[in-house]
Parts: sequence; structure tokens; C-alpha cells
Amino acid sequence: MTDARRFEATVLPLLDAAHNLARWLLRDAAAAEDAVQEAALRAFRHFDSLRAHESAKPWFLGIVRNTCFTALARERGRADVTLLDEDAWDRLEAQSPSPVPDPLAALGTRREQVLVDAALRALSPPMREVIVLRELEGLDYRDIARIAGIPIGTVMSRLSRARAQLKRQLSLAGLP
Repeated sequence: MTDARRFEATVLPLLDAAHNLARWLLRDAAAAEDAVQEAALRAFRHFDSLRAHESAKPWFLGIVRNTCFTALARERGRADVTLLDEDAWDRLEAQSPSPVPDPLAALGTRREQVLVDAALRALSPPMREVIVLRELEGLDYRDIARIAGIPIGTVMSRLSRARAQLKRQLSLAGLP
């Protein structure tokens, strides 16, 4: 099997997870697509650094993470925390798909989605990163530590703080 075919078989199945991580870190779908494309090119150039016994997901998501943080560093003007005004809530609500038959249930579900999404977006990138990798991508602490380049204890403390911040924000918004 050629290197290009091995790369396709190894990395292409990870593109959804890569885009998900990039979208949450960069908070912009178009920027996330650019970051994933750049990360895929970097991964292809350095594909020989992936050891045969090593899991490709943490390896590739680490490249995606680094690409995203490089993009964030280039864009210093962007704040790490987004304060949401009424217009921002309206935009988030308009973007939130929620086709549910019962209008009251739809309204409640849509409101919860908007609030959770806004609470996640309000986290700093390092906090958002560990939450996304753990709760949305289902990675274990060891893989998150490897991706983020931090000790496992730091992963655990960031997760704890991020969960506490999310819980606090959601309770302020009226969610249990």
C-alpha cells in the first residue's frame, strides 16, 4: 500500500472529529475548514512520524489543535471570552436546528441548545478544548494529554474547572 493510500485510510476517517475540534476552538466554521485542511497537509508531510503501534486519532487531533492555536495566535484581536448581547442570542438561536413536532418542546430544546452552545463558546480555548475532546469526542485523559501536550493531571483539573464553569453559566441561565 502506498503512503498516500495509508494516509487516506488512516486520516480521512478522522476528518469529522478534526472539524468538530477546530470549529469549537476557532468558533468559526469556515476557519475550522481552513485549519483542518492545513492540518491534513501537515499530517501528510509528516505521516512517517506516526509510529505503527500509535493511535492516529490523538496524533492527528494534536496537529489540528496546534494549527488552531497558531491561527488564534495570528488573530490576537479576537477575545477568548465572548459576551453575548441580544443580537448574538438571536443569531445563535437562528442557527440552532431543532425540528420537533411539539412547538413548546421545540422551544425548550432550542433554548437549551443555544444556552449550552453559548456556554461552551464562552470558555477559554484551553478549557473548551478539553471539554470537546472528552465530552464530544469521547477521548480518554491520556489521549487528551497527548493532544494538548499537557500532563494528565492538568487535563483532569482543566476538565473539572471547565465543567464547573459550564454548570455555573447554565445555572445562571436557568438550566439545571
